Amino acid sequence: MNILVLTTSYPARSDGESAAGTFVADFASALCECGARVTVVFPTDVEPARSTIQAGPRLSPFKVRTLPLSTLRPQHPADWRTILDSLAAGQAAVDRQCTIENFDHILACWALPCGEWARRVGRRHGVPYSIWSLGSDIWQLGRLPIVRSFLIRALRGARQLFADGLSLCADVERLASRRCEFLPSSRRFLPEPVACRPATSTKRFAFLGRWHPNKGIDLLLDALESLDDETWHGIEEFRMFGGGPLQDAVLTTHSRLRERSRCFTMGGYVDIEGARRLLTWTDFLVIPSRIESIPVVFSDAMQAGRPVIATPVGDLPALLEKYHCGLLSPSVTSRGLAEAISTASRLNPQEFKEGIAAAGGQFDTLKSAQSMLARLSHYDTLV
Repeated sequence: MNILVLTTSYPARSDGESAAGTFVADFASALCECGARVTVVFPTDVEPARSTIQAGPRLSPFKVRTLPLSTLRPQHPADWRTILDSLAAGQAAVDRQCTIENFDHILACWALPCGEWARRVGRRHGVPYSIWSLGSDIWQLGRLPIVRSFLIRALRGARQLFADGLSLCADVERLASRRCEFLPSSRRFLPEPVACRPATSTKRFAFLGRWHPNKGIDLLLDALESLDDETWHGIEEFRMFGGGPLQDAVLTTHSRLRERSRCFTMGGYVDIEGARRLLTWTDFLVIPSRIESIPVVFSDAMQAGRPVIATPVGDLPALLEKYHCGLLSPSVTSRGLAEAISTASRLNPQEFKEGIAAAGGQFDTLKSAQSMLARLSHYDTLV
C-alpha cells in the first residue's frame, strides 16, 4: 500500500520542539516496516530541500513562516495572514505530491488542517483518506463556529476515523455522527524499561513538554511554590524541560525557588536522547494538564518504567486506576498537584512496577501501525 501521511508537526530537527508530531516519525517508519510505502508531507520553517528518499519514509517538507503551527490562533486577527499562507502552502504541497505519484490512501494527522487538505485532494485525485485525531484539534478547534463546520466536513468525508484516546473517540463520534476507533499514539522510547532506582529518602521529579496553559505548567509552578519545607526536604531535585508561551512564568518561578534554596532545575527542549536521560533519571514524571487525551509522555514514562503524577483529565484517571501506574491528583488545581507530589515524595516508586509493565504493553508503535493497515485493508475488501 502506498500511503501519503499529512501532518502539521514532524521532528525533522532533533531539538525536541515538534510537540504532537514527535511520534509521527516512528509511526511512519513502522508503516514501512509493515510493507507500506510512505511519503510524509509536513511544514518546515527553513528552506526545504527536494523530497528526500531514505531507508524509511520519504520526506517532503514545505516552507511556512512560523512553527509550530499549533501556536497560531484563528481568533487572533494578527495570526490570520500567517494561517492563510500556511494553509495555502500545505494544500499546494499535497496537491503537488498527488500529481506526481499515485497513492492508495492518505492519512491525515490531524483533523485540521490536514483532514481538509486530504478531503480536497482526495476529491480531485480519487484517493480515499482517513483522519487520526488528537485532543487539541477536536476540543479547541471544535469550539470555533466557522472552523467547526470545516472540522465536521473533514471528519464525515473520511473513509475511517481514528483517535488517540478513548474519551476522544466518543467526542469525534458525536461530531462526525459515525464510528471512530481508538489508536494510541506513542513513540519508540526505550527498547526495555530501566529499573527504578533503589528506594531512597529523597525523590526525583520531572516535567517534560510544552510550557502552555493546556499542559497546566502554570498549575505545576504554583504547586511547587506552595510545597512546604518538609516536602522539599524529601525532593532531591525537580527538573523541568520544554518551552513555549509561558516561558517567562517558568523563568520567574525558577528564580524564586532558587532564592529559597529549592532544588529546581529548568532547561529547554530536548531531543529523544535527552528525553530518555531525563526519564531514566527521574522517579516520577508529572503530567499537570488541564486538557488531555493520552499524552505521548505518558507512554514514554511507561516504556521507561517510571510512574506518573497526573491530573484527572481525559483518559488518565481510567488508566491510572486500571494499571496502578502512578498517582492521580485529586483535582486539576495547583493544590491538588501539590498534594500528589507531597504524597509521592514519601512513596517507593517500585510499588508501581507491575502496573507500569502492564500499561506499557498497550503502547506499541509497530502494533498500532499493523492495526491501522489491517483496518484499511479490511475496508478495501468491503468496497
